[in-house]
Amino acid sequence: MTETLPANGISTFNEKPLHAALKDWYARPGDQLELQVEGFIIDIVRGGLLIEIQTTSLASLKRKLLALADDYPVRLVYPIPGEKWIVKLAEDGHSAPSRRKSPKRGKIEDVFRELVSFPKLLAHPNFSLDVLLIQEEEIRRYDGTRAWRRRGWVTEERRLLQVVDRKRFCTPADMEELLPATLVEPFTTSDLAAAIGRPRRLAQRMAYCLRKMGVIEAVDKQGNTILYARSTGPD
Repeated sequence: MTETLPANGISTFNEKPLHAALKDWYARPGDQLELQVEGFIIDIVRGGLLIEIQTTSLASLKRKLLALADDYPVRLVYPIPGEKWIVKLAEDGHSAPSRRKSPKRGKIEDVFRELVSFPKLLAHPNFSLDVLLIQEEEIRRYDGTRAWRRRGWVTEERRLLQVVDRKRFCTPADMEELLPATLVEPFTTSDLAAAIGRPRRLAQRMAYCLRKMGVIEAVDKQGNTILYARSTGPD
């Protein structure tokens, strides 16, 4: 099934600090790291379980996860920064960096920004998802030729400070716990946004994913607005 890559193999050559730190945090004695399975590089192999850690967009993993889940138990690990400190390296390369805490605070529900790429995968019996809530540092450097939206500051790397919480989702039904008990049915995506304390755009993605998973269903409309309720059975 697997083939061990050389220590300086392609899988770790460009590995970022956050990915490496999460792999170290997640690994257990006896795990095998950076193995090749069916032509794909796997971060951690634990017995028959394939564990893939992704710190950026999940869309690029779709083909890999779909291909492997048909034959192996696969677990995706995705971190969300609950707290973030932004470190700006000095433009002159010599002065001390600045460090400030970002006002943005991530929540487990932010995973739906990425799950829109494959919302039905959680229904696969071989697939599970671990969402980690972490504290991290984001290291930025000045590059006047790039990142005009940040006035020239680009992200150099992300560093793990601490894993604060972990939520595991093995079936679509597990996702129902992310719907607040105070959410009155039927509800709109605006109602959902208010209940979870997140922007409506995220609530729309959450509703899309949960509907595809069969956790909620469309039950009515108010004008052009869809009304949802918890599902009473398979979609």
